Amino acid sequence: MFKKLFLLVVLIGLAISFWVVPNFKEISTGVAFLLFGMVSLEIGFKSFAEGSLKKLLAKATDKFYKSFTVGMVSTALLQSSSLISVITISFLSAGLITLFQGIGIIYGANLGTTATAWLVATMGLKLDIAALAMPMIVFGIVLFLQSRRTLKGLGNILAGLGFFFYGIALMKGGFEAYQNAFDFTAHNMEGIWGDLFFVFIGIIMTIILQSSSATIAIILTVLAVGQINYVNALALAIGANVGTTITAIIAAMASNIDGKRIAVAHFSFKFITGLIAFIFLKQLGWLVDELATFMHIGPQDYTLKLAIFHTVFNLLGIIMLSPFTSIIVRLLQTYIKDKKHQSNMPLYLNDAALAFPQSALQVLLKETKHLFTLCFEAIAHGLGLSRTTMLNKKEMKSLDKDVKYDVNIDEIYYERIKNIYGEIIKFAIKAQRKYSDSKYNFAINGIMEANRYFIEVVKDVKDLQPNVLKYCASENDIIRQEYNNIRKRIAKFIRIIFQYQEFKLPKPMKEEDVHQLEKRINEERTHLNNYIEKLKTNDLLYNGSLNKLISENALTSEMVTSLINDSRITNSINKHLMKATELLYINTSELLVENHEDQE
Repeated sequence: MFKKLFLLVVLIGLAISFWVVPNFKEISTGVAFLLFGMVSLEIGFKSFAEGSLKKLLAKATDKFYKSFTVGMVSTALLQSSSLISVITISFLSAGLITLFQGIGIIYGANLGTTATAWLVATMGLKLDIAALAMPMIVFGIVLFLQSRRTLKGLGNILAGLGFFFYGIALMKGGFEAYQNAFDFTAHNMEGIWGDLFFVFIGIIMTIILQSSSATIAIILTVLAVGQINYVNALALAIGANVGTTITAIIAAMASNIDGKRIAVAHFSFKFITGLIAFIFLKQLGWLVDELATFMHIGPQDYTLKLAIFHTVFNLLGIIMLSPFTSIIVRLLQTYIKDKKHQSNMPLYLNDAALAFPQSALQVLLKETKHLFTLCFEAIAHGLGLSRTTMLNKKEMKSLDKDVKYDVNIDEIYYERIKNIYGEIIKFAIKAQRKYSDSKYNFAINGIMEANRYFIEVVKDVKDLQPNVLKYCASENDIIRQEYNNIRKRIAKFIRIIFQYQEFKLPKPMKEEDVHQLEKRINEERTHLNNYIEKLKTNDLLYNGSLNKLISENALTSEMVTSLINDSRITNSINKHLMKATELLYINTSELLVENHEDQE
């Protein structure tokens, strides 16, 4: 409701401004073109860099310089530190990168975002780039209309640059028109209160525009036509740097605890850097003057000096804070803790992970693993076993009258499992609606089906439970042995799932790994299918062992019918477990290998 009201107020305010101040139309159109150009640039570069960006993030190990370089290069390419912040939060929420890596990426993004200031100061304001803007827009639109992805991406980049520079030209013309009527420099505020005022204005502008790069471009344009003085422009740049954190903060609201930690780290970096720049504004101004002289930049060339200032104070913040990154990580983990987790709530699902299909897939896999852990508890206890015993092959061999638990499976299901299962399905459907990629949607369908299999296994164990507990404690050695065999067969397939949970692809994946991994995936799929085929040999009716027990009068008729039915249920349980394993660990691994080949 607030967003709709705010939008209405903005639209009405713009309409009144167009009517009252005709020249404002040129400035606002310039801002609109500038923002549209930046969006087009972002889309265009993403079409080329998306696969590379994924690989770069995967390669960002615990080495600080690697994650820093990823943040700097990707931000310089995509022209959006806010986008890189959202990507970082998304990947961190999915567990694809660590908090240490995420902070390194954020540091790099803050240096990479200074590329916009240099682009505008050196080309947008120094050359008559508006003359080239129109042809760039025309060629860009023509290329965008083509069907090939690379041509569409190139079209977005060309059109984005055209709109970007044409927007600057329009803004410059609009502000020059105002200069003839008003002398804003006569009203510039000086001193600490003036600097604070312009820092605040820079923050507000960036919050409204949702882009510090756009704000810097506007500041440079206004500075170029002499509408504000150089010192006020420096204060505006500090404000723009702090204001850009709002996008990351909004994204973090829907993320998990690590996403919130990286947002705090991002804000802290911006705030501390901005505070230092504000306190030492005069000293930094002197340093910029010295650097400008060294670079043969004129003393009155304020736009290039502002670009130097923007780079210097971001670099200064990185130099001061980067040695303390490990300490910052520990502080964030110590003081920003997750609220006490409820046993029936998901651990990993969060809307921030929906920002990218691969992060959405990763959190779905992690939450499914969490669900299976809860289902495993219900399965083990439902069969009268401890989880430790069930996973220990040696202990399972020596079962006798080992009935340790008599639990209410319905209670466990409704109190701990059902809600998480429902949240997994809801999240999976959200992910499918957001992305049209058929491979990812196929994988997500598989994850949903695997979760359904786990739920069916829990319900089947509930049906087995009364007879298992009854006959495993029986004085009849034959029936006790048969039901212990049922428990052993289920335990065997449970152990297989835990083995496959350790089946991980190398990160980063090397070329020489791909063929070997494809071969292994096919082998593992064959093994699982063989397990399913062998289930028939465990069926008492199929293998003939039941006939022998009946002929020897070893069992009562009640025991026989129970054993026939429970043997069928056991085979169904194990078949579902193997199908779920294939869907979760074999199919998704195959998808990741295919994606690696596509990116290459």
